[in-house]
Formats: sequence, structure tokens, C-alpha cells
Amino acid sequence: MPNPVSPEPAFAPLAGVRVLSLALNLPGPAALLRCRNMGATCLKFEPPAGDPMGHYNAAAYAALHAGVTVEVADLKADAGRARLHEALGQTDVLLTSFRPSALAKLGLGWTALQALHPRLSQVAIVGAPGERAEEPGHDLTYLAESGLVTGTALPPTLFADMGGALLASEAVLQAALRTGASHTAGVYLEVALNAAADWLALPRSWGLTTPTGAVGGAHAGYRVYPCADGRVAVAALEPHFAARLCEAAGLAPANMFASGTHEALAGWIGTRTRDQLEAMARERDVPLLTLAD
Repeated sequence: MPNPVSPEPAFAPLAGVRVLSLALNLPGPAALLRCRNMGATCLKFEPPAGDPMGHYNAAAYAALHAGVTVEVADLKADAGRARLHEALGQTDVLLTSFRPSALAKLGLGWTALQALHPRLSQVAIVGAPGERAEEPGHDLTYLAESGLVTGTALPPTLFADMGGALLASEAVLQAALRTGASHTAGVYLEVALNAAADWLALPRSWGLTTPTGAVGGAHAGYRVYPCADGRVAVAALEPHFAARLCEAAGLAPANMFASGTHEALAGWIGTRTRDQLEAMARERDVPLLTLAD
């Protein structure tokens, strides 16, 4: 598995920025990892029971928390809350993923935080924005709401969580830019996971990835085909790539949206091995990647 922690970057836009996270599971830790990769000093407080990720996938937990200082603090107890506020006094951006009502019960609503730590910014990861922030949900429900769940197969990865992590790390950057040089009061920025799913779904909403879209299967040069010993992901979308693919298959320049072109390419690719297809791609400069079954 590749290590998601990059080497110390030559340009670290969050160098000197102190981020404290209370966010558990995936979106918050993934956002914190991004901040760490951009040079931030990262501290995370976990409850006595730990982060659930540490229990159900220790390898993922370790990768997400590389370079992050982790402390245990019971925020339901006076001592834990005191330690948190001590740390917040030295923090630039607080990252949370609780529902607003849960933060309020802990005395960590935005108004209360501003009164105690006026220069502190908060990036709040929620499921849905505004009044819907109290609704329960998870990656799967946000993707379904955005039209990204087709059939009964689960999506191959946690798109909303990881997209939300990117938006959250972007929000940390925004907060640092807003408050860093001017030393102004902190800002509150909300990141909704369903909005992250909506952002990822835009190509589909425009029709690009629907079955009739150019990158949804309608273009014969942009598809996954079975081959003699596996599969091949072909991405010959531009006309010059499509022409090279058709030439390799012995086809005259063709309408890539015609059913006959689909059938002809499928028939030719189906008789070729992965090695043969990879050799053709190298020789003719055609974008494709072969896959085992």
C-alpha cells in the first residue's frame, strides 16, 4: 500500500499553523493528514475508547495519523475539557466532525469557542449543511443522494468521505489565509459531506458519465473491454488517439459513437492478450491500462 504521507514539501503553505482535531473515523483524520502534508503542526484528541478506525482497520489508522500527535482526553470530564481548552489556547484551527448539538453539549459551540478563544478558527465537518447538520448519514447515503449509487453494488471507495477531507483541508487553508497575516478574529467554516458528493457528481449531472455520455460508455474509445486474458481500460477519447486505436484494430476511421464501432473494437480486443495490447499501446501511443480478471 502506498504511503499517503508525502515527504516534507518544498513549499509548505501551512507551516507554522497549528491544527487540533477532534474528528474521528475517516473524513477528519484524512483532512488532518492533508494538513500535515502541507506543513501544519497537527494534534488530535481522542476519547478514552479511541478512534473507531483504530479498531476496525489498524493499518488505515496508522497511515492517517503518521506525523500527528495523539492525546487521550475525556471531554465529558472536567479534566479533559480543561486540557482541551489549554491546547486550544495554542491552536489556530480546530477541526471537528460532531453534530452541532453534540458540540453544544460539550460547551464547544461556535459562540462559546469565540468567547474563550477569539483568534481560533473552526472547520466543522458535517453530513449536510445548515439545518440538516443534525441528520444521521454516512458516505453511502450521501453518494446515493447525489446519484452516484447505481444498482446494488457498493461504490469502490468512500468518495464523499475523501472528497469531504479535501474540502476540509482546503477550508483550513482558507482559515489560515484569512486570519494569519491580519491577526483577525477566527472564522467558522462548515464542510458538508453531501456537498462533497454533489461536487464529485457534477460530471454525471452534466451528462458526461451517463450511459449516453462520452465518458460514460457511448464513446467506443473510452470503455472497459474484456480481452483474451483479462480486461483493458481504454481511454482513447481524443480523435488522434481514437484514430490510432482504430488503425491498430484494422478499422477505417470510424464514428466512435456508432454501435458497429463498439462491436468491432470489442471483437478485436477480445482476441488480444494483455501483453499484446500493452505492446500496441506503447508502439502507437494509445492510452490504456490492462487489468487482470
